[in-house]
Amino acid sequence: TFLWLAQAIEKRIAVFSQVPAENGELIQVLRYEKNQYYKPHHDYFADTFNLKRGGQRIATMLMYLSDNVEGGETYFPLAGNGECSCGGKMMKGLCVKPIKGDAVLFWSMGLNGESDPNSIHGGCAVLKGEKWSATKWMRQRTSY
Repeated sequence: TFLWLAQAIEKRIAVFSQVPAENGELIQVLRYEKNQYYKPHHDYFADTFNLKRGGQRIATMLMYLSDNVEGGETYFPLAGNGECSCGGKMMKGLCVKPIKGDAVLFWSMGLNGESDPNSIHGGCAVLKGEKWSATKWMRQRTSY
């Protein structure tokens, strides 16, 4: 049953992130085909409209749902001090290869409550296959 599975995933994210499940937005599933990518961006809001429901986004859990994809890494240009392959191009920063069953948790706000510009990230170009992922954004307070 899908509802039970979704609730189990929500609970696991809450336990791992230490952010209550009720502070989360609905999970969003994304599909990237060959040559598709997502430009580097922040998940936190810069406008007041989006802050009304649940406050600022504080963390993101990105879950990888597919295997056999070439490219499609999640790229953090300001993380680390090395180089990595992003859609077949060498870039400064940290790249996470999408592997089915893996997940990445990252914070959009620091412990001081300020938005963290170092949380900038993007999706590298898919070179071969399809990349499927699920994203869960967590807010400062209950968002429903």
